[in-house]
Amino acid sequence: MSDVDVDTGTVRVERTIDAPAEAVFDAWTNPEVLRRWWKAAPHHEVAVADVDLRVGGGWRLAMRNADSGEDLVVFGTYREISRPDRLVYSWIWEGTGPYAGHESEVVVTFQEDEPGRTTVAIEHAGLLDETSRANHRRGWIGVLGQLAEVGVGAAR
Repeated sequence: MSDVDVDTGTVRVERTIDAPAEAVFDAWTNPEVLRRWWKAAPHHEVAVADVDLRVGGGWRLAMRNADSGEDLVVFGTYREISRPDRLVYSWIWEGTGPYAGHESEVVVTFQEDEPGRTTVAIEHAGLLDETSRANHRRGWIGVLGQLAEVGVGAAR
């Protein structure tokens, strides 16, 4: 499911993953595991996955488009960490594009609906325009698709 709220600049996306909530949360916050699945499209490669998992700690992810060689780098700061239920962090694009330096906020919830099946819901707020919302919606759908396909693996 996905939804876009134009008035608040918010994109909402969710997907059910075949894994317990703790394992999905850990896959979202473990740099080694992030490198295996965090990509918006199958032809992307994860070049960097840095995580300082604490409130006030930073994170940074870089995806490389294997076709074009372009790097897509995003970073932020953790605002709330409630394992295994919820993460809140800032989201800032690096570089020189039209959205570089703009800070938005991502809220990710992990709800274990039944044993071994977790719904991941992403709410990304503060996006500047329709192009940004459409790109982020597509990216989040891709990221969740890769997580579902690759799986959470050994997150610890």
